[in-house]
Amino acid sequence: MNTFQDSLARALELVAGADPTLVAIVARSLTVSATACIIGCVLGIALGAWLGVARFPARGAVITVLNTLLAVPSVVVGLVVYLLLSRSGPLGFLGWLFTFQAMVLAQVLLVVPVCTALTRQAVEDAERANGEQLQSLGAGNALRSLLLAFDERYALLTVLLACFGRAISEVGAVMIVGGNIDGFTRVMTTAIALETSKGDLPLALALGIVLLAVVLALNALIAAFTRWRGAHAEGVVLTRVAT
Repeated sequence: MNTFQDSLARALELVAGADPTLVAIVARSLTVSATACIIGCVLGIALGAWLGVARFPARGAVITVLNTLLAVPSVVVGLVVYLLLSRSGPLGFLGWLFTFQAMVLAQVLLVVPVCTALTRQAVEDAERANGEQLQSLGAGNALRSLLLAFDERYALLTVLLACFGRAISEVGAVMIVGGNIDGFTRVMTTAIALETSKGDLPLALALGIVLLAVVLALNALIAAFTRWRGAHAEGVVLTRVAT
């Protein structure tokens, strides 16, 4: 018998039958990543929108550091969070290590740089096009960043989807700070790693199929938003020309 074919067939059965273990892991993973994405994107959009319009001497250095953080491995973020939340760490009194909150915190730290960088670029581009007009109307940095972020809201929806994809596909940080505890902190990526090492290929494959489906759905939504934005912008231009 072919091991891969047997495992794949069993994995598809688990997915089709909504296996309770599979559903629990998927639900936990989606909850952790969605919570981290919401928190991270609120912080990232606010900071990115401000950086998009603000001008100060160290701005270039801040953007360089921000772009550097995009390439920081998730295991390094996990290590930092682990040290902060460990019993002897500065946040050890919270008792968050190996909990849902620790995994959310780790993913927030991964999402914020991505969201901030993408938001900054979108708002900065909008600032070049409309910033002078808003300044002539007396709008300060805070108001301009708010107005330009709202104007780029569809682009920021794409940013939100990209950040969710970053969070849900991450494994290193949540493995370190969550401990991969069955029934408590085990999410899709950590469960795939564990079940593969144990030789339980059907469950690992089933989780992999669901994870790929989620990522595929996110990419499809991003592509759809991009096409819709292009068509919407073209329609607005044609309407203005016609009038």
